[in-house]
Amino acid sequence: MAEAAKPLRLLAHDVEDLSVLSAALQDAIAKIGDIRWDAQARTLTIACNRFRWEARKGRQGERVRSALQFGDVTSVQARNLRRDAKGAVVELLSIGFEPADEPPAGVVTLTFAGGGDMRVAVDCLDVALADVSDPWSTPRTPGHKD
Repeated sequence: MAEAAKPLRLLAHDVEDLSVLSAALQDAIAKIGDIRWDAQARTLTIACNRFRWEARKGRQGERVRSALQFGDVTSVQARNLRRDAKGAVVELLSIGFEPADEPPAGVVTLTFAGGGDMRVAVDCLDVALADVSDPWSTPRTPGHKD
């Protein structure tokens, strides 16, 4: 009998933690309408379908619904992402961090396939990732060209 999937629950408070989140979220897919910035609460939340690289067995893969939330957000800028196209699908490639002149502030950059990116200015790194559904099988494993 297969072992039950354990939901991922991760926090990031420094660059090393963020690199772990970036790896876990590589190839996550989301709709533009599932990206929400709440300026009053200072949060950016992204609901996505995360590819479970950690559970891959052979050719068969799994995806799981996940939520990614950034806290202490001061501003969000998007490039090559149409905010009015709520149903448009984006694929996350990586998450990086550039410290500001006065740490712990800085800018988190989310890089998407197709040339889009999002710059998230934060007072400090306060990021949470949580799987929020049971995983489901997918015959498609993300691929990358060299």
